[in-house]
Amino acid sequence: MNTAGRRERLRAIAAERGLDAVLVTDLLNVRYLTGFTGSNGALLLRTGQPDLFGTDGRYTTQAATQVPDVEVVVERGTVAALARAAVRGGAGRIGFESHVVTVDGLAGLEEVLADAAGGTVPELTSIRRAVEQLRAVKDDDEIDALRRACAVADAALAELAAEGALRPGRTELQVGRELDARMMHLGAEGPSFETIVAAGANSAIPHHRPDSTVLRDGDFLKLDFGATVDGYHSDMTRTLVLGHAADWQREVYELVAASQAAGRAALAVGADVVAVDAAARDVIAAAGHAEHFSHGLGHGVGLEIHEAPGIGPLGAGTLTVGMAVTVEPGVYLPGHGGVRIEDTLVVTDDEPELLTLTSKELLVL
Repeated sequence: MNTAGRRERLRAIAAERGLDAVLVTDLLNVRYLTGFTGSNGALLLRTGQPDLFGTDGRYTTQAATQVPDVEVVVERGTVAALARAAVRGGAGRIGFESHVVTVDGLAGLEEVLADAAGGTVPELTSIRRAVEQLRAVKDDDEIDALRRACAVADAALAELAAEGALRPGRTELQVGRELDARMMHLGAEGPSFETIVAAGANSAIPHHRPDSTVLRDGDFLKLDFGATVDGYHSDMTRTLVLGHAADWQREVYELVAASQAAGRAALAVGADVVAVDAAARDVIAAAGHAEHFSHGLGHGVGLEIHEAPGIGPLGAGTLTVGMAVTVEPGVYLPGHGGVRIEDTLVVTDDEPELLTLTSKELLVL
């Protein structure tokens, strides 16, 4: 991973904002900027001096391997040690992640800076979600990891379907646990999130948690799941029918499929995220089901299953080359059943690259 290049992009933002240093404490952001995967780490990124990476004695060897290009400070009080180093380096304005640091943590940080300064205390200023905004645009290494994560999920579902594991008589919990196990057998570090298996009327609940409900002939079976590979998450939803598909099921499925196709087609460089959502939502609204599509169209995926950009009526911003996003419209009919179809895609200069390759034709098992 080109973590040095990522740090340079953050350094340019810091310099633009008149910051002498940035203290990065969110562990996923630390991983993004350094490659470190341990449970205690922080980064002091500086505009005029070498960066410092802080951790404790448990991770000395790991840090040397994963962060070979940044000087390592080994001290249990990692953040305090880096704050003192910033003062010693003459930093006058220090950026911090205000969405991560607690009120008590901020008070403690201010106390450390005051003690270390012995005079004029450096100014602390929020960088808000600057690193997360960088993470919204994936580089080649990240897109490769996402491709592999999606391939694992595709293969796991294909194997379960081929082996007859998605059949009446089994429970949602059994199917979910087997899907998770199959993804890990195929190389995933784990599922991307708690796998959703929703049968029958439960499929009308957008985020139903699998339970002891038994799969039956004629049920919709909604599967929303993903695999984590090298820290990167995939996300896919497929809805199928067990036994025989009724006319109303085919009608709802075809409507969601048309909406999803419209959403995918709207993914383009410069497209406003609200307009992308509307492209898919309008298809469902025109069919009289506006109230049955109750969530946003999609979200970014990467080191987190939900990250920038958010694609929905309340979203903000436009799409850029390299953004990895989901498109996942749904129609949910309480007491009857629901359909969601979801893909993970990457925005390109041409058509978006589809990463989840499982067919979207209605599968009747």
